Amino acid sequence: MNKDESIRFATKYLEDLLSFFGINVAVDSTADEEVIQLSVPSTSMNSLLIGKNADNLRALQYIVSQSLVSRNAELTRVNIDIADYKRHRADRIAERAEEWIKKVRKTGEPMTVNLNAADRRVIHKLAEDYSDITTHSEGEGRDRVLIISKLGE
Repeated sequence: MNKDESIRFATKYLEDLLSFFGINVAVDSTADEEVIQLSVPSTSMNSLLIGKNADNLRALQYIVSQSLVSRNAELTRVNIDIADYKRHRADRIAERAEEWIKKVRKTGEPMTVNLNAADRRVIHKLAEDYSDITTHSEGEGRDRVLIISKLGE
């Protein structure tokens, strides 16, 4: 299954999966070189679809991704956003990161933050805008942490 077929399949698969829960919506889809982006509009079922700590959202991503893997799709990584949940979360994380960066700049002391992979990526990207700040991740699995520090310290 080529890239375009992968995107169409993932979109239809998610729409069918949502219809099983009685949610009949059109899913918007885009893709970059590596990831299919699927956007689900806001419905009365947002909290169910997202779940506690976004566990249900991650489960939906996994199901769609595995369906692509089983069909030997060219693209198999999937990012699903429901009612802009991830975008809003990234904005909140970026605001907190700005404060952490200010603190690191002021004290010169590195800061260790325990975040999930998506949130760490947001901060890594944000830190690129600061010439005197560097970030890196250490550890494995759930013990992986992000370290924010001043360059050269």
